[in-house]
Amino acid sequence: MTSRNLIVDDQGLLNNFAIEPKMYVDATVNTGFTKYAEKINGRFAMIGFVSLLAIEVLTGQGFLTLLKNSLG
Repeated sequence: MTSRNLIVDDQGLLNNFAIEPKMYVDATVNTGFTKYAEKINGRFAMIGFVSLLAIEVLTGQGFLTLLKNSLG
């Protein structure tokens, strides 16, 4: 018995899992050394480098000196 894409078994119970979703295969590769991944990594590296320069300009000390003083 089917009504409105719902399947009811012979005991009258609703079976929500009777209709399986359509399967698909994505042919594009999203892992490894792709152009998109390299672009994102480069942008994060630039942001990190500029942040380290800003820390050094604002505090007058290098990043490693600040790290050493905060840990020791």
